[in-house]
Amino acid sequence: MLMRTDPFREFDRLAQQLMAPGTWSRPASMPMDAYREGDTYVVAFDLPGMAPDAIDVDVEDTVLTVKAERRPAAKDDVVRMDLSERPLGVFSRSIVLADSLDTEHIHAAYDAGVLTLRIPIAERAKSRKITVSAGVSSSPRRITG
Repeated sequence: MLMRTDPFREFDRLAQQLMAPGTWSRPASMPMDAYREGDTYVVAFDLPGMAPDAIDVDVEDTVLTVKAERRPAAKDDVVRMDLSERPLGVFSRSIVLADSLDTEHIHAAYDAGVLTLRIPIAERAKSRKITVSAGVSSSPRRITG
């Protein structure tokens, strides 16, 4: 039997181990997009292959934290693993939200491997028009001299 040799295979394997996803004590990061859509701030995280029950979203004060874990397939389900390239482990991302966002009414949805958080902008932070009245001040004063 002929075997193809690759002198860099061992180097690639070591690099993969060093850059592998994290553990609960050292989680790996996850890509995200953030943008404003009308009166809502939208944050989308890429979490392909995650089970929805493996995703945790927490807000403490103004810090939003998303944590997810991709677990290996159950050993009973896999007879023999021939190739494994999808990263396993813990992924985490924390972002600081502005005070102008209403963290009490965050809506989270997970679809097609993307976790989308919709955070409404607080009423106090929305722009509003102030009317200016013209005329006499509320308390007339007499000037004597």
